[in-house]
Amino acid sequence: MNTTFLLGGDLPVNRLGYGAMRLCAQPGNFGRFPDWEAGKRLLRRAVELGVNFIDTAHAYGPSCNEELIGEALAPYASGVVIATKGGVEKTAPDKVFPDGRPETLRRRCEESLRLLRVERIDLYQLHRPDPNVPFADSVATLAALRREGKIRHVGLSNVTLPQVEEACGIVPITSVQNRYNLTERADDPVVDFCAARGIAYLPWGPLAAKPFAPEAPLASTRGALAWLLHRAPNIIAIPGTTSPAHLEENIAASRVSLSDEEFATLSANAS
Repeated sequence: MNTTFLLGGDLPVNRLGYGAMRLCAQPGNFGRFPDWEAGKRLLRRAVELGVNFIDTAHAYGPSCNEELIGEALAPYASGVVIATKGGVEKTAPDKVFPDGRPETLRRRCEESLRLLRVERIDLYQLHRPDPNVPFADSVATLAALRREGKIRHVGLSNVTLPQVEEACGIVPITSVQNRYNLTERADDPVVDFCAARGIAYLPWGPLAAKPFAPEAPLASTRGALAWLLHRAPNIIAIPGTTSPAHLEENIAASRVSLSDEEFATLSANAS
């Protein structure tokens, strides 16, 4: 099994990354992570263990998740890739809504540049299509930001296959981030579409935890992540955790190689 993926054709990343969403206050990932210094230590430990792909978003906090990453890791070690997202606003733990207006996306991108302490964002993703804004207009804004050198690569999140196809006609799409895991496989066609075109697929909820629910038990981690990494060579798993022990358990999954028979058995037992 190949343990790396060439993101966007030019950024080699390890296929076991880190999703930073949980490094916020609870409930609802709203507010600053209560143990700020522990959060910084966890991020630095992830990089020490070989994680070089970290996913965040403006909506995580909002903003303070990006601030934490910037404080912990900037200046970034060579090869560390930071992905963030714009297009979702959060005003309270239970008040989350899309905002894909061009002016909002531009404003959030500028804020992310500042908070992450970078001159260009490696991967900037549309967090969610906004039903009140033409999808093409939101994607075209990210294309413009790419031309201006503010972002390196464009990604999508929470999208359908037709939306991925439409976006590919506007700007090169580097990644798609949708909910997908061993027990929730409705997105199989999107995984396969992306794999055929060299587009990274970033499954959120990789351990099938419900949004804002407690983390999955350690015992279930290795098999679920190993299944994802075996499923397609373009999958980059981004499990999140606030526990150093759980972080090491997640990363250990990248060293688990399933046989085709083991993969088939896991797939059948979970269906």
